[in-house]
This record gives sequence, C-alpha cells and structure tokens, in this order.
Amino acid sequence: MVNFVGINRLTDSLRSEMAMSTRIGLLVDRVLRRALPGRCAFCLAPALAERPWCQACFEGLPWNLPACPLCGEPQPEAWRGRTCGACLRQPPAFVRTRAPLRYSDEIAWLVRRFKFQASPRAGTVLLALLETALSEEARAWPEALVPVPLHALRARGRGFDQAEWLAARLARRLGLPLLRGRRLHDTPSQRGLDRHERRSNLRGGFRMQDSLPARVALLDDVMTTGATLEALARACLAAGAVEVEAWAVARTPLGEI
Repeated sequence: MVNFVGINRLTDSLRSEMAMSTRIGLLVDRVLRRALPGRCAFCLAPALAERPWCQACFEGLPWNLPACPLCGEPQPEAWRGRTCGACLRQPPAFVRTRAPLRYSDEIAWLVRRFKFQASPRAGTVLLALLETALSEEARAWPEALVPVPLHALRARGRGFDQAEWLAARLARRLGLPLLRGRRLHDTPSQRGLDRHERRSNLRGGFRMQDSLPARVALLDDVMTTGATLEALARACLAAGAVEVEAWAVARTPLGEI
C-alpha cells in the first residue's frame, strides 16, 4: 500500500528545503552587492563602469558566434551567416533568432542561479548581457515583447517566472508594450527529447490573450531546441502578428541537449 502521508511529508520537506535554499541565495546576493560594489560578477575584479563584469571576463564568455540566423544554432566558422540544414528543410515560424550567448560555462551557472534560486543579481547580469548584445536595429524592430509563459501550476510550484522577470524589465527599457500569452497545458519535462519530439509535445500549447501588432519579439532565458518558441510563435501569428523574432539570453547547442 502506498504511504500517502509519508509522500506528502517528504514533498513538504523538499519544498521547505528549496524555499530555504532560495532565501539563502537571495541573502548571499544582497551581501555581495553591498560588500563588493563595482566588482565583476564572474571574478570579483574591478568591473567596467556601469557594467557588472570586467573586460577580460566579458571577452571570455561563450558567445554564440557564428550561429544560424534563423534558429540560432551554433555553426562552424565556415558557415558564418548561412542558414543551417535543419532550417532549410523546415523553416521555423519565427524569422530570426537573437541568442547572443551559448548555454555553457559561466552562463549556465548564472542561468541556474537565476532560474532555480531566483537570484536577482544573476538575472541582472543576464539581462545586461542581452541588452548589450542587441544592436540598435534589433532594439527598434519589435512593436511588442512577449515572454514565454509558464503554466500556472508550474509558476506556483516554482514561485518565480524567469522569462516574465526578464521581459518586464527589458520591455520597460526599450519602451515596448509587454503582452502575455497563456500556456494551455502543463507539459512534462522536455529533457531527453529531440527537436521533433519537443515540437510534437508543444503543438497548440499556447494562446495569446490579446491581438498583436505586426512585429513581435518573444523572450526566454534559454533556447534549447527552439520548440517552445516555435509553438509560441505560431500562436502569435494566429493572433495577428505578421513576423516574429525569437530572443533568448543563451542557446544550447543541439549536441549538448
């Protein structure tokens, strides 16, 4: 017989430990901000003026160059500026991807702190990196910003929505309206699924709450296969958008999924 009382107690204990870990992480962030102002977030050396990093660390980050202009998949140098084979066979619903970094090394560490410990310092650094990488042309392109929505059950369980956090601040800085969609299904973890399986899992998984302007940029912290952004882009096109771009802080190379 399944011991439901024991399972519930274990679940409550795990939630309590996760909440405690998040509180400790936030406390550490506050202490570091006060004790080490003007220090690089990566090495604690003196930071550049009005930047949370030093020049050496900034240059040493895993920049996503070159990459496929459509899906952002990292490419060999010989393919710089060319569309990858996957996009030639099946173009995505979005017209361009802007994901300036690769999900590895220091960036993977920052994303995990931001996503699972709700670290505002990590989120601030990630947002600053994305902002710095966006050209004036990119900033002027969208007429609205749409964060990738979490399902309500998952948002309540995690207590933090990283895409919403990033998008709200970026939209304010770029002077763009922030429009929201709704995730219709609480899909299981996508880990271990290939691009085709993820697309099938998410097909018809989003609905926009408002009619949309012609040009819309979607925003997530990490783009893995692009299946989530693909499904959300299709929902945006159905809601009146003419062109959609996919924006993310980082892109996971397909070979590392």
